[in-house]
Amino acid sequence: MTNRFLAAGLAAMLAIGAPALAQETPAPEGAEVYFVNLEDGARVTSPVTVVFGLRGMGVAPAGIEKAATGHHHLLIDRPPFGQEGGDAEELSHGLPADDHHMHFGGGQTQVTVDLPRGTHTLQLVLGDANHVPHVPPVMSEVITITVE
Repeated sequence: MTNRFLAAGLAAMLAIGAPALAQETPAPEGAEVYFVNLEDGARVTSPVTVVFGLRGMGVAPAGIEKAATGHHHLLIDRPPFGQEGGDAEELSHGLPADDHHMHFGGGQTQVTVDLPRGTHTLQLVLGDANHVPHVPPVMSEVITITVE
């Protein structure tokens, strides 16, 4: 009998929670994220400080659900967001955390990162409370920098 109640309770929780996880977080019209201190073609030395800019939205740490807010993700040396087949999963399940995807879930608005000499691409993508990009995605243009 207890197992039946446990199973029914679990089924109810999944039925209630699953749609909440599948919901899209809307981005306000005109929201944009950008690089404050770097521009395409910049020549820099390592470590590189990257300052994130945001217009039309606010910054909130991961896990905090508040309308028109999100937290930053820095994409390094990967294809542009929105132009790869794998982005469909990122749009529904969240951005991965690896060498090409830096998460700033604490609400940070800048980072100093060690990059090896050479050419690197950078892009910013804003994520919602669950690291999932907003709809439509709030993302910067991809910039290319050279570390000397």
